[in-house]
Amino acid sequence: MADRPLLLSVYRSLLALIGTPVGTVLLRRREKQGKELAERLGERRGRAGLPRPEGRLIWVHAASVGEFNSVQPLLAALADRGFAVLLTTGTVSSARLAADRLPSGVVHQFVPLDVPSFVHRFLDHWQPDLVLFTESELWPVMLGALAGREVPVVIVNARMSDRSMRRWSRAKSSIGYLLDKVDLCLAQSEGDAERLRALGAHRVQNAGNLKFDVPPPEASAEALARVKSATFGRRILLAASTHPGESEDLVAVHTGLKETVRNLLTVIAPRHPGAADSIKAAAEEAGLLAVRRSEKPEPAYNTDIFIVDTIGELGLFYRSADLVFVGGSLVPHGGQNPIEPAKLGVPILHGPSVHNFVDIYAALDMEGGAVRVETRDRLAEAIARLFSATGERDAMREAANGVVQRHAGALERTLNALEPYLMQMSLSR
Repeated sequence: MADRPLLLSVYRSLLALIGTPVGTVLLRRREKQGKELAERLGERRGRAGLPRPEGRLIWVHAASVGEFNSVQPLLAALADRGFAVLLTTGTVSSARLAADRLPSGVVHQFVPLDVPSFVHRFLDHWQPDLVLFTESELWPVMLGALAGREVPVVIVNARMSDRSMRRWSRAKSSIGYLLDKVDLCLAQSEGDAERLRALGAHRVQNAGNLKFDVPPPEASAEALARVKSATFGRRILLAASTHPGESEDLVAVHTGLKETVRNLLTVIAPRHPGAADSIKAAAEEAGLLAVRRSEKPEPAYNTDIFIVDTIGELGLFYRSADLVFVGGSLVPHGGQNPIEPAKLGVPILHGPSVHNFVDIYAALDMEGGAVRVETRDRLAEAIARLFSATGERDAMREAANGVVQRHAGALERTLNALEPYLMQMSLSR
């Protein structure tokens, strides 16, 4: 086995400090910021909050809400095969969703911090037989510990953007050392597969993007009826998963369009609900009537900006919207997932920063399922045009649906690729 590169040795030494009282201070600070749950801080130190299930166990890690949503069908398929499944996530919002949406036979824990003592405590308790990390999770300490225990690691829905590849290329010995400990990478696209191979991954397959096989987010018929009744006759623009700066842009767009697009209602669902206060302040400063969903369930007839500061309700507002702007794209974040609105037939607009989903947006743009805008002013122009062009909106829905249908099947390909591991686990029970 190759010697650990200097960069990773320094990383390991610095992370070891978190195993001291320094770590307690950091975790308590995160708790006060709402980023940790006080009653579950032990899990971040590798202390299990639940007993280990009997039998062979598959550990699946999904960093946050988006990754958790993408692996839900995979979790269900593995549990249906009779395996015990542990899901870990790293955010409070994903833990709350998991509490409501985990398939039967799957248990949830917070992932431990990548600290040697925490990692070994976690692995001593859970003793996974197979580990599935999602997208781009590469933790040096955890990967080293799993390799030492000879536990196979597979990255599912693996992603490596051009930007990430350029960064990793400056530390090629480090990324090569990490990828050497991964048994198999199941890439989202051929582009991701090529970049992973170039960085040193040995076994790579293009299995496709699991997000295409996830059912669209649910919405209760009762809640949908209430929202549609409250917004009857309104033209609804949804700004989904917006990031700081974008929400304020949408307030400005609404202000500019209010006189030309009659009965316009802008619904803003920020990526982080804690941003609701600043969005409301920006709207009120612009002379607009802003309402938070946590304060009033539905907008009034004269509401300008309706702020969705709740978790897990995008399915409801996708179904209510005439147009959607998908956030994280007018700011240099890399874009949020456009597959959900595409599946629900909402015409999509997005900005230029989409490197997190570059292949998906490229297909949507090329086939007319989405419209790319470069600036806030261009976004306003596109919104005005599409609200007056029913035929163009219908064509966008049809094109987006075609893209989604052609890219489906990643779940089946992923399970086929995992079959040798699952068969070995079944035979060794």
